[in-house]
Amino acid sequence: MPGPIAITPCPSPIWERGERPTRRLAVRRDGALVLECGGIMSGHSKWSTIKRAKGANDAKRSQIFTKLAREIAVAARAGDPNPDVNPRLRLAIDKARDSNMPKDNIERAIKRGSGTAEGEALQEITYEGFGPGGTAILVDVLTDNRNRAVADVRNAFTRAGGNLGETGSVSWQFESRGLIVLNPNGGDAEELALQAMDTGADDVRVEGGSVEVYTAPDALAEVRKALSETDTPVESAELMKMPKNVIPLDDGKAKAVLRLLDALDDLDDVQRVSTNADFPEEVLASYGENDG
Repeated sequence: MPGPIAITPCPSPIWERGERPTRRLAVRRDGALVLECGGIMSGHSKWSTIKRAKGANDAKRSQIFTKLAREIAVAARAGDPNPDVNPRLRLAIDKARDSNMPKDNIERAIKRGSGTAEGEALQEITYEGFGPGGTAILVDVLTDNRNRAVADVRNAFTRAGGNLGETGSVSWQFESRGLIVLNPNGGDAEELALQAMDTGADDVRVEGGSVEVYTAPDALAEVRKALSETDTPVESAELMKMPKNVIPLDDGKAKAVLRLLDALDDLDDVQRVSTNADFPEEVLASYGENDG
């Protein structure tokens, strides 16, 4: 059993910005419970949570399914069409199922990727750029038309007052992590976090009623499988680009960046958008209510 809970102090910039710092329970790999300050990462994390909730209720469900199908096809093309021996494909299928994608759609996407059915030739590209407030943004694209994709992405940045950068201009500010979100469904989130540590996760955080499980990229599929085998309520699992540091934004800049992220996310060729922006809680609350 873990020992006493250690409390880490909240950094002074949070107080200087006039924010009330929040705390979250984090469980380290050594089993120690740490009640740490959540002010720095909570904005970024909550934006991701809101996006998942919006996706679950989005009227553009067909667009979501199209993006998921592309991800499955590329994973099948890059490796074996059998998900049992292709971790990337396994994760893509699980992600599609998390979004309630029909089984027939998943099977068709696997056939397209494995070459047993006709399909588009897709390219994987990551664009790097700068948004309002000097924020760093990564845009992961799957496209059958590189010229169209880069024009659409550049146009979104330009309209928001940002700009595309050169390759490597912002990617160094991010690291790849696996993220699994668990929904306690009214149960004890902290107890669920402790159970999740037994699956080989790097660390687990309880925040906003959900449990966030972080893994090494190559351990994501294994941890997801271990959680599923114990009937743990997995809400989503995906590879993500986590910022090493975040940039706090005022209300105006935060709203501008959110509009840019939405514009990028709505592009058909864009699979995933990552940012190092840290949004004020009140802006995110309004965003979730008005745009959800």
